[in-house]
Amino acid sequence: MSHVTMVRHGQANSSARDETGYDRLSPLGHEQARWLGHYLRDTGDVFARVYCGTLRRHMETAAGIDAPCAQAVVRDPRLNELSYFDMARLVEDQHGLPIPTDREGFVHHLPRLFTLWRDGAIDGAPESFAAFEARVSDVLHELAAGRGRALVVTSGGVIAMAMRVAMSLDIPALAHASLAIRNTSLHRFQPLATGLALTQFNATPHLDLPDRHHAQTHI
Repeated sequence: MSHVTMVRHGQANSSARDETGYDRLSPLGHEQARWLGHYLRDTGDVFARVYCGTLRRHMETAAGIDAPCAQAVVRDPRLNELSYFDMARLVEDQHGLPIPTDREGFVHHLPRLFTLWRDGAIDGAPESFAAFEARVSDVLHELAAGRGRALVVTSGGVIAMAMRVAMSLDIPALAHASLAIRNTSLHRFQPLATGLALTQFNATPHLDLPDRHHAQTHI
């Protein structure tokens, strides 16, 4: 067993309002990924295994990081993000909750969407809350049980759900965690005899230089 380091993808197309339009890195997102890769190589951080989801933004971020690893990147659809835009449209149609247009709007919108989703109150949701939680739990425990350190490029919702799995977060805490996660941030899970422990959260050492503070993005 070994620790799992999850990385949120680089900044995507933040002006998009649908899943397909969002799923590509912005120029800054590509830069964030390259900076993280340089940081890992400069610090001698080598991984036995590298994984990513099958979304374009995951694969572009993994390619930009180009993490030191002897094996090719493994793509796993269980690491794909929840279908937020699709569910947000359903919630607007069914519950009259408008899709937010700024970060402050997301702060109020996300916990309400998560609550409706968990309670099965979004008719036609692409995936149930329970199914999303189960696939994240399955892949997290599977990776933690593997040999050698693993680097995993995924999305903020998956990372937040992994935190719920490890720390039994309630819905408000799950939403707050999702909103806090920066692009290309590092999150480490350490297997212990009693379960998984979160030992690093939202670290962006590759963006700590003064001339990179502008790159500490959330959306």
